[in-house]
Amino acid sequence: MTKCIVLDTGPLGKIAHPRPNQEIAGWLKRVVASGAVVIIPEIADYELRRNLLLEGMASSLKRLDELKDLLLYMPLTTQAMMKAAEFWAEARKQGKPRGAPDALDGDAILAAQAHEAGGVIATENVGHFSWFVQAKHWREIE
Repeated sequence: MTKCIVLDTGPLGKIAHPRPNQEIAGWLKRVVASGAVVIIPEIADYELRRNLLLEGMASSLKRLDELKDLLLYMPLTTQAMMKAAEFWAEARKQGKPRGAPDALDGDAILAAQAHEAGGVIATENVGHFSWFVQAKHWREIE
């Protein structure tokens, strides 16, 4: 069975840097070589892209676009958005809100995309996702 790894915005940003951190670049090579499917979820692309545009980081934007040819890009679907709404509501019912009541919750959307892919989220903030879906620090995924 092929492992699916869904990138959170933090690791995606490190990978998209024109000179990626050697540790994460090596990690990415290893997981891809192992046969894992590494996914760029649309919500993570959006969160990273808006910041790169704001900061005028053209080289990183170019690299982010190039990554879509190397990794699997996962567009948002209606099904994922419906699951995100469920995750958002359940978190609030359990007293674990992730932001303002009317805020669009990127973490819930990313968790829903990971749920849809049947994958583990590679992140630096495991606590943001672990109550929705499986999430691990990217260093712990091999």
